[in-house]
Amino acid sequence: MARQKARKNRNAINGWLVLDKPYGITSNDALGKIKRILHPQKVGHAGTLDPRATGCLPLAFGEATKTVSFVMDGRKIYRFEVTWGAETNTDDTEGEVVATSDVRPDPDAIRAILAGFTGTIMQVPPAFSAIKVDGERAYDLARDGETVELEARPIEVHRLDLVECPDENRAVFEAECGKGTYVRALARDMGRRLGTCGHVTDLRRLLVGPFGEDDMVTLDELIEAAEELEEGEGVEALVEDFVLPVREAMDNLEEVPVSLEDAAKIRKGMAVLLRGRSAPLACEAAFASHAGVPVALGSIDKGRFQPSRVFNL
Repeated sequence: MARQKARKNRNAINGWLVLDKPYGITSNDALGKIKRILHPQKVGHAGTLDPRATGCLPLAFGEATKTVSFVMDGRKIYRFEVTWGAETNTDDTEGEVVATSDVRPDPDAIRAILAGFTGTIMQVPPAFSAIKVDGERAYDLARDGETVELEARPIEVHRLDLVECPDENRAVFEAECGKGTYVRALARDMGRRLGTCGHVTDLRRLLVGPFGEDDMVTLDELIEAAEELEEGEGVEALVEDFVLPVREAMDNLEEVPVSLEDAAKIRKGMAVLLRGRSAPLACEAAFASHAGVPVALGSIDKGRFQPSRVFNL
């Protein structure tokens, strides 16, 4: 009974809050703090960040959870610092040093290898990663002292730029990459290619799919706004100020406006024939909308929209 009462007291929120995750806490800890402020009925995050990483952590509320895959599959941009001369077993500052080198690459040498790390490349993920090995997370096996050998897999790095070299020991990069890319592994492999060792000492995610720095909200901003709510005022004011519409995650999908009558059919799971000269004949991923409000996700075949997931908005 107590659990059912708690659920009734939760707020029906639909949309995206793009958190600027602070340093030193896990993505789940950050999500927990948001839950205690907004008390949503349903919420999840689109991809995690390591505790020592900061930046873009999109949180999906309510009906927005149906669009998480479109955000997670989108491009990501990271700015990260690599410190030369040491390699760790985690490929960042959290782990133990496993190799050292006195070699310090100069900026010209660094720029010369960047082309080899762009495009479709093969990458061996870090041993301390969430990849499953025989049903267990690789980082759990590594923490237990087991030797973890992960196979190389293809990743897509669209852009890798050297931003600056603050001193001979450090280099700052910006990478635009696809799903499944480990920046820590890029740092490790660049160090080895340069005849030295390297690990990530600072990492910030600047973009995930359609969400970037202009969309980010800090925990402090949200906490301060919550504290300033007037007596009797609900979280509606916070939602209005900080939560983006569900459709923000579907910018790259084909949108097909439909009539009120067709929207009603689609919500019942029925396919509808799209009207108008500009209506697409075929599309693997699209969404139907009425009066600008998303109705359903689906596909288009022979001019008919077939819903796969209906929105309750």
